[in-house]
Amino acid sequence: MKPFRVFLLTAALTGALLTPAAQAAGLTHTVAQGDTMWKLAVKYQVGTSEIIHANPQISNPDLIYPGQVLNIPQTDSKAASFEAEVVRLVNEIRRQNGLKPLAENWELSRVARYKSQDMLDKRYFSHTSPTYGTPFQMIKAFGLSYRTAGENIAMGYSTPQAVVNGWMNSSGHRANILNASYTQIGVGYVAQGNYWTQMFIG
Repeated sequence: MKPFRVFLLTAALTGALLTPAAQAAGLTHTVAQGDTMWKLAVKYQVGTSEIIHANPQISNPDLIYPGQVLNIPQTDSKAASFEAEVVRLVNEIRRQNGLKPLAENWELSRVARYKSQDMLDKRYFSHTSPTYGTPFQMIKAFGLSYRTAGENIAMGYSTPQAVVNGWMNSSGHRANILNASYTQIGVGYVAQGNYWTQMFIG
């Protein structure tokens, strides 16, 4: 049996952005009038810290000028497709159980990717990270707010269907997936070691 864990939270959170995660090489963007790092982060669904990290030629990220060309890092395409498939499978299960689908939240997926990468990098498997603390603390530090939240983690499952099946065969994970109070989902997958993090907020 492959390892997995479940964690439930209830809180309201706000906070600040953290350091960049490993991202695949990506796009370029020519700065237009009115562009800011945050506007680019929202447009490309990538954290401002990742954009800053990918552009060491920018000495002051608060000052970007029209005509400058910025590198925009992107999530690995295989990982992104696996994450999207987990969201699709979860929403299909929710539909079959008379629940509303969860909206995919790119910022929450970003937090989940950091958590999966951290489990690989720090060689642990736990809801409590030596880097970020509990999921409660981690989501707070990334600046997301919510009333209720939960986290499912897994390791070793090589496909989206396998990991979702594993979660659904565990009462705690199943409860998170079928929790009617959740409205949004974020999924983070790291292929090396097949680390999965699924975060929910409502």
